[in-house]
Amino acid sequence: MQRQPTDPALVVALPRATPGSAANGDGAPRLDALVAAARRGDLDAWSRLYLETFDAVLKHVCFLTGDAALAEDLAQDAYARAMTNIGQYDGRASFVSWLRGIALNVVRMHWRRSRTTDRVHDRLRTLADVTHGGVTQGPDRAHQQDQRMRLLYELLATLPENLREAFVLREVEGMPASEAAAQLGITEGNLAVRASRARARIRQELERLGWTEASS
Repeated sequence: MQRQPTDPALVVALPRATPGSAANGDGAPRLDALVAAARRGDLDAWSRLYLETFDAVLKHVCFLTGDAALAEDLAQDAYARAMTNIGQYDGRASFVSWLRGIALNVVRMHWRRSRTTDRVHDRLRTLADVTHGGVTQGPDRAHQQDQRMRLLYELLATLPENLREAFVLREVEGMPASEAAAQLGITEGNLAVRASRARARIRQELERLGWTEASS
């Protein structure tokens, strides 16, 4: 069962993950047969694997980036890498988990290429100026929600990679602790500490920008 975000003030306007049978493991025998054929060079099997798993991987990348258009490009890159390296898949994790791991590495490379502190803080200041902080009511509320989601991802860009990933997998994507910890190669206790630190830093910045009331 997936974990719901614990702080609605921090996670807004994001769709909940609804993985299909491949993501849930219901189609594992079928996927295993397709993987075996793909490893033998069967391109038709690889095409079917792509169709079976793409939605789950795309949703994963969407949560990691907060940008649907960018996520599609990065997901395609992940599949290109997976196709080249499918011989390295050892079956210890599900095939979808293996694909998500490749996608995570692709997203990491994207963050590292695109992140500069000055650029991120300029975007934060622009968002704060445009929205004037706070939460509006009425017809502008949907726009405010969209701005809030953008703000969340701008804030995530300021966090260290380890905190950002823990927060996204647990609080945004709602991934179970055991699965998120395995994805990141850390213990569940370490995952909880990272996610907690990320929440605290995001909440502090949201308070500074006037998006949430200061904690008592």
